[in-house]
Amino acid sequence: MTDATTPVTPVTPLPTADLVDEHGDRLSVCDTQFRQFGGRRSFCGRVRTISCHEDNGLVRELLRTPGEGCVLVVDGGGSLHTALTGDLIAASAVENGWSGLVINGAVRDSAALATMPIGIKALGTNPRKSAKASRGAIDVPVGFGGVTFVPGDVLHADDDGVVLLPRD
Repeated sequence: MTDATTPVTPVTPLPTADLVDEHGDRLSVCDTQFRQFGGRRSFCGRVRTISCHEDNGLVRELLRTPGEGCVLVVDGGGSLHTALTGDLIAASAVENGWSGLVINGAVRDSAALATMPIGIKALGTNPRKSAKASRGAIDVPVGFGGVTFVPGDVLHADDDGVVLLPRD
């Protein structure tokens, strides 16, 4: 069994509706209605997580490390008060090989994010910067939209939504 930091073979994005048809109840479907912000509308990868609130210090730090095709799931508690990522942090994610970001919170620099070759789903936008104190936790289970995201599970996202396959 792999943990969240063990490299794995890259995953190919598959349509989420097809995955639901194939896997049924074994698949978790996130009920949160995200908006698309990245230039890549379909993405997938092994899950890494961050839990934080209006503080993107850990997001910035983790996305500066090799992503190896992973998807970072950030539970910002649904806050739209500050942005948890923007163009500079997303550019770092692209540079370091992250497949995508799913943010239960806000982003900024949305026009720039739309041009980047990375998947980004978030609740909305806010131009306000967040704190940089690095408060929160990395690679802990986080939950929203009726799904618990566990590091190492495989996430697929597209225009229809976000689904999660538990690791075998």
